[in-house]
Amino acid sequence: MSDSLFNRLGGQEAVDTAVDIFYRKVLSDDRVNYFFDGVDMDKQINKQKGFLTMVFGGPNNYTGKDMREGHKHLVAKGLNDSHVDAIIELLGGTLAELGVAESDIQEVAAIANSVRDDVLDR
Repeated sequence: MSDSLFNRLGGQEAVDTAVDIFYRKVLSDDRVNYFFDGVDMDKQINKQKGFLTMVFGGPNNYTGKDMREGHKHLVAKGLNDSHVDAIIELLGGTLAELGVAESDIQEVAAIANSVRDDVLDR
């Protein structure tokens, strides 16, 4: 078993648990929750589980859009750096709550920051 971030986080079960908790936090956070108005959250959660599994070094079963295409409609609604910061904060908080090592949380944040310009379509 390789020492991928996916494995260090605890594999599929851990990623699935983290995504479930993360979206509960997102939907209760007034800084970002309105971006999910009208979104099928079961579908969104499943997409996010597949995406994070892939980017963390697990199996690649992600079939969604790329970051730029997947977020263009949100940029049109005003998505900006402060929102990306809030999402990274909420994800980091979720991982800390689950006992993930700070170094791994920082790696997750670095991955998220590496796609910031694509997410914000710039």
